[in-house]
Amino acid sequence: MKQKPGVNSGYMIGIALLSVYLFWGGTYVGMKVAIETMPPFLMAGIRFFTAGAVLYVISRLSGAKHPAGREWRSSAIVGALLLLGGNGLVAWSEQRVSSSIASLIVAAVPVWMMLFGWFGRSGKRPNTGVIAGIVLGLLGIAVLVFQPGQRDTGTATDLTGIITLLVASLSWASGSMYSRSARMPDSPLMSTAAQMLTGGMLLITFSYFTGDWSKLEVSSISLRSYAALGYLVVFGSIIGYTAYIWLLKNADASLASTYAFVNPVVAVILGWAMVGEQLTVNTLAAAVIIIAAVVLVTLFRGRPQKTGTQAALDIQNQQQSLH
Repeated sequence: MKQKPGVNSGYMIGIALLSVYLFWGGTYVGMKVAIETMPPFLMAGIRFFTAGAVLYVISRLSGAKHPAGREWRSSAIVGALLLLGGNGLVAWSEQRVSSSIASLIVAAVPVWMMLFGWFGRSGKRPNTGVIAGIVLGLLGIAVLVFQPGQRDTGTATDLTGIITLLVASLSWASGSMYSRSARMPDSPLMSTAAQMLTGGMLLITFSYFTGDWSKLEVSSISLRSYAALGYLVVFGSIIGYTAYIWLLKNADASLASTYAFVNPVVAVILGWAMVGEQLTVNTLAAAVIIIAAVVLVTLFRGRPQKTGTQAALDIQNQQQSLH
C-alpha cells in the first residue's frame, strides 16, 4: 500500500521506522538483562502473555473479530513454534552466549526458510542470487561457531548455546512457513495477539517442567531485570509491533521489511554499549556476512509481488512475533 502524501506523513513514517529498528533491535539485550535474575522460559511466557492480552484488547476495540476455534488452534501451533521453540530457546541460550551472537544467528532465519522451501513440497530451485545468499548465511554461522572463545568475557562460543540457537532458528522458520497456509484471524493485530496469548501460556506451562518456578525468587529480581521485562512487553512487543503494522498500511512493504537487515546491527551495537559485550573480529565479520546473506535472499527470492493484506500477512508472519 502506498504511503499517504504530505510532510507529516513522511515524518510519521520515519518515526515508525526508527521505532521498529531500535525497539526490535534492543530486544536481544533486553532478554539478556531480564534473565540476569529471572528464569528464561517463565520470563518469556510472562512477556508474551501480557503483550498478547494488551494487543487482544486493542484489536477488539478496533473492531476485530474474536478468533474462531480453528484459528485458536492454528495460533497455538504457530505460538509453539515461534515463541516456545523460537523465542524461549533464544532467551535460554543467552545464559550461555552474548546477545550479539544470538541476534546474528536468528537473523539467518530467512536463509532456513528458503532451504525449507527448496527441499519441501514445492521443491522449487532458488535462483543464483538466493543460492549465494544461502551459502553466505551458512558461512556466517560457521564464522561464529568456530571463533576462539574466551569464556570469562561472556562472548565466547559456547557450543550448547550455539546449537540451541540453531534449533530456535529452525523452529522459528518452521513456524513462519506453517503460518503462511494456516487458518489465522484476518486482522494482523488479532493474529499476533492470539499467537502471543497461546505461545505465552505454553511458555509458562513449559517453564514449570524446566524448573523455572522452583528457581524463581521474587525478592531477588533486580530493578534492572524488571525494567528490561517492561521494555520487552511495552516497546518490543506492543509499540514496536504497532509501529510495524502502521508502516505496512502507510508505506511500501519493502521499506517496512528492512528491519530484518537493521535489527542485528542495532543488537550488536547495543550489546557492546549497554552490557559490555566484547566485539571480536569473528563476530564483526559474521555480522557483515549474515546481513549480506539476508539482503541477497530477500532481494533475489523472486516471489511474485503481492498487495494489500496478503503482503502484510506474509511479511509479518515471518518474524514479528519474536521481537
